[in-house]
Amino acid sequence: MHQNKFLQAGVTSRRTVVSGLLAAPALPALAQFRVEVTGVGMTQMPIAVAPFRGEDTSTQKIAAIIQADLERSGLFRGVNAAGQQLDENSRPDLAPWRQRGADNLVTGSVTALPGGRFDVRFRLWDVIRAQDMGGQSYSISAADLRLAAHRAADYIYEKITGEKGVFATRLAYVTRAGQRYSLWVADSDGENAKVALASPEPIISPDWSPDGRQLAYVSFESRKPVVYVHNVATGQRRLLANFRGSNSAPAWSPDGNSIAVTLSRDGGSQLYVLAAQGGEPRRLTQSSSIDTEPVYSPDGQGIYFVSDRGGSPQIYRMGAGGGAAQRITFNGSYNISPTISADGRSMAFISRVGGGFRLHVQDLQSGTVTPITESNGDESPSFAPNGKLLVYATRQGRESLMTTTLDGRIKTRLAGQSGEIREPAWGPYMNWGA
Repeated sequence: MHQNKFLQAGVTSRRTVVSGLLAAPALPALAQFRVEVTGVGMTQMPIAVAPFRGEDTSTQKIAAIIQADLERSGLFRGVNAAGQQLDENSRPDLAPWRQRGADNLVTGSVTALPGGRFDVRFRLWDVIRAQDMGGQSYSISAADLRLAAHRAADYIYEKITGEKGVFATRLAYVTRAGQRYSLWVADSDGENAKVALASPEPIISPDWSPDGRQLAYVSFESRKPVVYVHNVATGQRRLLANFRGSNSAPAWSPDGNSIAVTLSRDGGSQLYVLAAQGGEPRRLTQSSSIDTEPVYSPDGQGIYFVSDRGGSPQIYRMGAGGGAAQRITFNGSYNISPTISADGRSMAFISRVGGGFRLHVQDLQSGTVTPITESNGDESPSFAPNGKLLVYATRQGRESLMTTTLDGRIKTRLAGQSGEIREPAWGPYMNWGA
């Protein structure tokens, strides 16, 4: 039975149909999310984000968004800064903040400008060393207030950790409400969600282009799986793959020039590659098995994919041009949905444990596999572009999107009150300008 369900993966990638989830009872879908952080990390840096002067004049609480972003990373712990009146020009007495246990302090302001725009400014302080660590300012529209907060959080994260933050990136995901399927694009915390596509037929497998401007996905609106490429800003889309049989599991190459897909045009489900603009596909695998769910390595030299050529679904790796494949997963008898971190060191995937499906992370050098969850309904993991967090869908009590650190210690539920929420994909870094 499970084998038969896996054979459907050439038609409908992801565990949504592999495990029959598209047949689950429909619940109302919600676009907005509530962030709940659970767990304690090994080391968390205490940081105080004082309420921004003037933020009551805006529709967004900038300081609260910054603090939530930093806490969600798993590396920071918020220190209560309520009641403080500080802005980016203040020269704060840092001794009381040391007494509160803060290592860093963020101050700032929000100023309403003519024409409905806002000026957002902030400054970061090293409390321990009593040093000004710099800051930034943004002149933005009201619609971009959350983006300004996320960009500020990215600046703070990088200044303190030396690594790029991912808070100003975006998520794509799919919801189902009754017979209505919607593809959403949202902030990295799940807020500010906007519908990119709505359809009475399933939408699955969204995958971001490397520049974050386009989404490839599979739509069943023509009563068969067809691959489209969608411009997120304009809403325009184009048909990429509508060959005989099924067309599924699109995956962009790192340079954005090619898209790997699963096609059954020549019989069984096999891997092909197309130019990103379309055209005739080139076949990559020549097996008698089911090969599906391709994903490129970050250097573009390899493709990881799922195949049952060994008797059960496992993850393999081959060169980007095809050829001999090397088996990657050996723990368990059912491993699907690979995603690779930006540094190429880690692979997240879904493994069947007992009768459930759980998120795991594998060190690609040592082969060590770490179970991340104890839930039984995980699917569709996707790495943040800095490789420090994962987003995945799960059924644990209720339908949820979750983020987690790679050790599983800090998990954040990005969940509405109810709804069927599936297929998350974490977008790349964006060039938002100065």
